[in-house]
This record gives sequence, C-alpha cells and structure tokens, in this order.
Amino acid sequence: MGDDRAEVLRIFEAGVNAADPYAAVAGALADMPDPALIVAVGKAACLMAKAALERFAGVKCLVVTNYENATPLTGATVMAAGHPVPDANGAAAAQAVIAALNVANGPVLALISGGGSALLPTPAGALTLEDKAQVNDLLLGAGLDIAAMNLIRQQLSDLKGGGFLRHATPQHVTALILSDVIGDDLSAIASGPTVGPIGTAQEAVALLKQSGLWNKVPEAVRVHLKETHKPPPLPQVSNRLVGSNGKSVAAMKAAATDAHVISTPIVGDVAEAAQMICNQAVIGTTVWGGETTVILHGNGRGGRNQELALRIAQEAARRGWTQWTCLQGGSDGRDGPTDAAGGIVDQNTLGKIGDLDGLLANNDSYAALKEAGDLLITKATGTNVADLGVMIRTA
Repeated sequence: MGDDRAEVLRIFEAGVNAADPYAAVAGALADMPDPALIVAVGKAACLMAKAALERFAGVKCLVVTNYENATPLTGATVMAAGHPVPDANGAAAAQAVIAALNVANGPVLALISGGGSALLPTPAGALTLEDKAQVNDLLLGAGLDIAAMNLIRQQLSDLKGGGFLRHATPQHVTALILSDVIGDDLSAIASGPTVGPIGTAQEAVALLKQSGLWNKVPEAVRVHLKETHKPPPLPQVSNRLVGSNGKSVAAMKAAATDAHVISTPIVGDVAEAAQMICNQAVIGTTVWGGETTVILHGNGRGGRNQELALRIAQEAARRGWTQWTCLQGGSDGRDGPTDAAGGIVDQNTLGKIGDLDGLLANNDSYAALKEAGDLLITKATGTNVADLGVMIRTA
C-alpha cells in the first residue's frame, strides 16, 4: 500500500498546485491599469502580492497574512496576524489597511484569500477585539458552516461585508479573489470585504439563538446586534474569482487516470460526510472537495480533516473494505490548531490506535493519527481553497 500512499499524495498535490496564488493573480493582471494601492489579505496574500508587485512595481502594497505564511516581500509591508483566532496584531493590521484606504489617491487593487475573516478583526461600533475573539471561539466550536459564521462575523466588523469598499470611497476597487468557500459565494470569502453582506444583524441574532450561543456571547455583542441598522448602498466594485475548490478538484481528476469525481461538495458533519464519501467511492480512484464541520465535545487537538479521515477509516471497516488508502487534507496545509494538514489512512489505521472512541469523543483526532503514524504533514502551502480528498480502493 506504500505506492498508493505516494499516489494519493501526488493527486492531492496536483489539486493544491492548481490553486497556486501567484499564477492565479499573474494571469488576471494583463490588461489592468496601474493601481495606486495594493492590499493583499488572507493565507495566500504573500504569493498574490508578489505577482501583483512584479506587474506593478513601486506601488504601495500592504500584505496581511497568518504567521505561518508570512515572508518578507520586496516593495511591500508584510503584517502577520493570528488565525483562526484574531489577535492584537490583526487589529493593528486592520487599522493600517483602513488608514491606507482612507488616503488612497487612485484605483485600489484588493487581493483576497481565505483566512481574511480572522486576519482583519476590526470591531464595529463600541465592540472590542476581546468581544470578537470570544464570539469567534464560540462559532468555531458550534458546528456552523462557514457561511453562517461569516454572516455573524460581518455584523461585528468594520471591514467585512463591504466595509473595505466604504473606506476606499471614492476610489474604484478591483478585487481578485481566491475562494476557500464551497460554492464560491464571494460574500462569504474572507467575510466579503469587497462584497455586500451575506445577511443582516437580525439574521445574525437568529443564527446565534438557533445555535444556542445568544446567551453565551458578550453583552456588548447582543447590544450591538440589536441596535444595528441597515447600512447605505455600497459603491461599485469589480470582483473576479481567480481560484476555487472546484478548479482544484478538476486538477486532481486530471492527475488521476479515470478518476471518479464526487460531484456534490462534501459538507456538513464529519460522521455524515464519511458515509457520503464511502457511498460514492468506486473501485479505483475517487476525488472530492468540500469543507466539513465538527461539533466540539472535548478539549483535544485536531481539525475537521483529521477527524474526517478517521471517520472514513471507521466507515470503511464497517463495510468490510480490505484494500484502500484515503487522504483527506486542507489545501492550506493547516488543519485546526495543529501542524498537520489532515490524515492519510488505510485498512491498517484503526488497528494502530488504542482507544479511538475515547480520542474522538475528546476531539483528539491529532493524537489518534499520530499514534497510527498517519498524520498528513505538508507545512503551510501558501494557498487556501478549502479541503481536498482522494481515495484509491482495490477491494
């Protein structure tokens, strides 16, 4: 099965490479006039900014990315900040972006990728960074999908949900967007800084109540949401999608001879997602993309990709499969607050873990996969188009 492990990794890497931020931006700049300001935000910000600066040398450029992906970039100010939990460096970076937008004297080029929600934590109204961090922690453990989380985040932020555009007014903004959101809803990617909000403050209240979080969020958040009114219309903007999960899945199919593609994105709870994947996996190679959710019950370490890999291993065992290998990983190379991107599991994985049920009950998928020697470690990839999976099954 060693050859199959190498093969699923090769196919996964083809998907990651298809989301290369540098190539995506470089290919979109050919006929674009020179901007007066470049702002790059997200996990792919450095590579996106590098491509833009090679086309527009000398233009003022601000880059905000996560600590793992931050690298020096000639001609740019690179600011590193916390992800997935916002921190003070992110707040300072957001203020620097706002200040630059407010004084821009010409067109603005925005380069946006996944992760921007946490990286520009500018509190709206009288809210504090601590208020937003508390809400973010609650959202990450509530099992909400990314669109629902971003709808709530937008209502608590000065830059999200079109706030970037309001600060850039009257300058025209062109945004090149690398999507980490399944379905490529531009208003959900990085919480839509250059797109109208997903919903309203009233809808955010309803979501918090439905998920049992309303009485857990800070009082200042409840007051803000109840007092928020509909904002004025947004100025015009040119938003262009330059990379996505779907494009990476297509690249994986191209890299694997006669691969079967699960056409419906894999979303929702990891246990249900594992069943969906196994229901559709064929003898041969199967590839898919998506973004699942995990409801936290314990205090272990892990992420949705690591837990999904283990759930697939359990489901395959229940079905009596005897020869198979599966890789489930985050395209950004980071799954939850760990150094792993996900897991590579096969028919031998479960037998190498002492108390899998206990570890999963504590959401400790990292420890389980480490015990089995089945962690997927790729280091940060510099891109982010949600999650990718591939299975090779022979029996």
